[in-house]
Amino acid sequence: MKIVLSGSIAFDFLMSFPGYFSDHILPDRIDHLSLSFLVESLVRQPGGIAANIAYSLALLGEHPTVMATVGPDYEAHRRWLEERGVDTSAIRVIPELLTASFFVNTDRGNSQIASFFPGAMARATELNFGALPVRPDLAVISPNEPQAMIAYVRECGQLGIPFLYDPSQQIVRLEAADLAEGIHRAQGLFCNDYEFGLIQKKTDLDVEKILTDTDFIVVTVGENGADLYLPGSSFHTPAVEPEQIADPTGVGDAFRGGFLKGYMHGLELELCTRIGSLAATYCLEAHGPQGHEYTLRAFLERYKATFPGDELDELLTNGR
Repeated sequence: MKIVLSGSIAFDFLMSFPGYFSDHILPDRIDHLSLSFLVESLVRQPGGIAANIAYSLALLGEHPTVMATVGPDYEAHRRWLEERGVDTSAIRVIPELLTASFFVNTDRGNSQIASFFPGAMARATELNFGALPVRPDLAVISPNEPQAMIAYVRECGQLGIPFLYDPSQQIVRLEAADLAEGIHRAQGLFCNDYEFGLIQKKTDLDVEKILTDTDFIVVTVGENGADLYLPGSSFHTPAVEPEQIADPTGVGDAFRGGFLKGYMHGLELELCTRIGSLAATYCLEAHGPQGHEYTLRAFLERYKATFPGDELDELLTNGR
C-alpha cells in the first residue's frame, strides 16, 4: 500500500523544567497569566508530525511518502529520513523561509507548554496530491497550514483517495464547518482525549454522530492508553509499560505510525491500536520524537511478550 503523510515538518526545541507548572499557576489570576520558567536543558532535534509518523513507520519496515514544505536548513535531516526508508520526493524546499520550529517546555509531571512557528509550513497550500507521480492508496491529513488541510480534504474527495484525519493542534484554528467536513469525509479520526473534547464542543459532534460517516475513532488517553470507537462497539488498549520515561514529545505520532503499520496490512483495528501502543512506548523511552531506534524483529519480539495472545499477520513481518 502506498501511503502519503501530509503535515508539519519542524525542528523541535525541547526544554526541561525541574518542577511542576501547576505549582506556579494562580487560578484566581489566570486571566492575566505571566510566567517565565528557568529550564535546565535545551536540545534541538528534528520533528514535525508528518516526519515523526513517517519515522516510526520506516522503523517498522514501510516506505511512506511525506508531502510537506521546508526551508533550506532541512537538507541534512532529509538525508536522515531517506537513510531510514522514508520517501522525501514530495518535500518541497521554500528557499526564502526557514523550516517550522516547535518550542516545548516539559515539567517533571510530563506536562508541556509549547509554541509553534510555521515558517515554510505556511506555504503548504502550494502542494497537492494531484501533482504526485502516483496516486496514493491512503493519505493522512495531519496538522499543517489550516488552509492546506482544508484543501487536502476536498482534493482527496475529488480524487477518490481515502484518508485518515488527524487535526489535533489545528482544531482551534479550523472553522467548525471545515473541521466537521474533514471528520465526515475521513475513514478514521485520530485525536487525544482533550482534543476530542474540543472537537465535540466546537462541532457538536459526539461519537455516534461521527460514526455515521467515519469508520472509526481513535482517542489516545496518555498513560492510560487509547480508546477505539467503532459503530456499535468500543475497545480500550492499555499503554505498554515503559522501561524508562525519557521524554513524551512525539509519543502520539509514534502511536499513529504503529497503528498505520497494522492498518496498511489490513489487520483488525483493535490489533492496530496495540501495535500503536508499543510504538508509542518506544518513543517515550527515548529523547525527542525521532530518538528511538529498533529493528522490526526486536519490535515483534517485544510485542509478543507484551500481548502473548495475539497472532500477527505474516505481512506485518515484511520489513527490515
